[in-house]
Amino acid sequence: MLLNLLTGIAAMLVCLLFQAIFVGICVRQYVRFHRRHGLLLGPLQEIALLAVAMLLAMFGNFLQMAAWAWAWVFVLVGDFADFADFATALYHSAVNFATLGYGDIVMSERWRLLGALEAANGILMFGVSTAMMTAVLTRLIRPARPEPLDGA
Repeated sequence: MLLNLLTGIAAMLVCLLFQAIFVGICVRQYVRFHRRHGLLLGPLQEIALLAVAMLLAMFGNFLQMAAWAWAWVFVLVGDFADFADFATALYHSAVNFATLGYGDIVMSERWRLLGALEAANGILMFGVSTAMMTAVLTRLIRPARPEPLDGA
């Protein structure tokens, strides 16, 4: 069990690094864009800004799923025997990371705790991605809020 926990914690640290990189890129680019173009954007620019933030967040999450599949499930613990099984390992990783939990592919008894650790990691990382996109959306709708009425 200790080896499961150490392996899972190492994978979580890799995922945290990926998440920090992608959130940092999104926030930095968002701030740079707003400094150049001001706070009032047209509808197409707002949609594009949200779409880019969402795509970067999803790409970062996909890389994290691939990291679990490749480094931990596939290479280190060997539950998926060869390179042809990477698609299966990635599918298994995505099901765990997204907390979907189909259970159609189960790791060996020795390593199955990694599935729960990946699910815990995934829900946290999706939460960070959601928080980032919420911050972008809040910033975009802030200028459109009506002013309060006098006496309200």
